[in-house]
Parts: sequence; structure tokens; C-alpha cells
Amino acid sequence: MTYCVGLRLDKGIVFMSDTRTNAGVDNISTVKKMFTWAVPGERMITLLMAGNLATTQAVVSLLDERSKVSEDRDPSILRQPTMFQVAKLVGDTLKEVIATAAPSGPQSDAPFTATIMLGGQIGGGNPTLYLIYPEGNFVEATEDTPFFQIGEMKYGRPILVRAFDPSASFEQAVRLLLVSYDSTIKANLGVDLPLDLQIYDTDSLKIGKEMRIERDDPYYVSVSRGWGVALKAALESLPPFKL
Repeated sequence: MTYCVGLRLDKGIVFMSDTRTNAGVDNISTVKKMFTWAVPGERMITLLMAGNLATTQAVVSLLDERSKVSEDRDPSILRQPTMFQVAKLVGDTLKEVIATAAPSGPQSDAPFTATIMLGGQIGGGNPTLYLIYPEGNFVEATEDTPFFQIGEMKYGRPILVRAFDPSASFEQAVRLLLVSYDSTIKANLGVDLPLDLQIYDTDSLKIGKEMRIERDDPYYVSVSRGWGVALKAALESLPPFKL
């Protein structure tokens, strides 16, 4: 399984993804699920992937290959004029890969299915997030829906729904994400560390802070332990139930 999150803040975008992939309990490995294309000063584009590993890797390979061909050939993720056009290109590429792998066409419940989160900014436009479905269509993040999740989202979603604030600092957003991931990891064996983190600062038009958070990362360990203690304390502080 997978758990990927993108938070659209007033200051920019924060991306986080886990790295667990499995094809059964005896075939578990670590795979990167976050991919970035950037032209400093012009654009920064990041994709987060969830779904069939062969499908997601084929999509990334196609996008990467087509971004390196001669300038007189499209489609290229590096030559689309807007993030909307990038989302359309990524959706078409995903649909193409699924259709090639599954003769019956891009069915949302097909074994070759995948879902993609796209975020970033192109000069002249605003930073944004898109959620791209297996059928190739997509939706954009809004003020009412300022974050997206893909993969195994149900365990970490309640924390984001209750505590996410678009005006938060990058530091506060990362702390919130780590709590969301810690809750998910403890509840689902299909999601696990290491975690990949990327921070994009609005109008910087370049890759921002990137890091991999390992299992023994001191800050992650402190957040995990502190969250458990805080939950128990909060529970004890609630009014007792009376029979």
C-alpha cells in the first residue's frame, strides 16, 4: 500500500510520501514514490504516486523520457504553459499506460490502476495541487479542500481534518504530517518509513527543502512518543462517563 499527502499552505506546498511497497507479506521493499521535475526560475513540478508499481513507474519513465527529447517534439512536462496543462498531460499519460497494460481499458478497479497527486508552480501562475484519477480526469485543490491524500488515507485523515490550518508555518505542517503518518503506520502494515519530505516555497520556482526521514530520526521518534502521551492525557482530561 501507500500513503502520500500534499498540503497547500499560504506559504507554499508540503509533500510527504511513505516508501513501503509489497506484493504479499513475504515480498516487502522500499520504493521512492515522489518525483520532481524543475527548471529553476521557471517551474517546479512534483508527482506523488499510489497504486500498481509497474503502472506508476511506467508513467514516470514516459514523462521523464518525453521531457528529454528534442524541443520540436511534445508532449513534455517541461514545456506545458500552465499547471492545468501539466495535469492534463499527466492524466493522459496515466490513461495511456493503463490502457496499454489492461486491454479492457482504464477501469478504476483494474489491477493496473494508479492515482497521482500533482503539485507545483509554473512562472506566471499560482502554486497548486491536483488529484489525478486512473481515468485521466482530475480535480484541483481549493480553499475548501486545501489538501489531498492518496493511498491508505483513512487512519491519518481525521488528524488533518481536525488540525490543518493553511496559515501554518512549514515547520508546523511537517509536525502535523508526522503525526498523521505515525497514526497510519501504527494501524496499517502497508505503510512504513522511511518517509520522503519536500517543501516548496511559493514563487521560488525551484526545489526547496528535501529530506528522507528514517525510522531512528530523533525528531520523528519524539513526535511519535509525544503524540501517544498527549492522546492519553487528553483522554483522561475528558469528562468521565457515568452509568
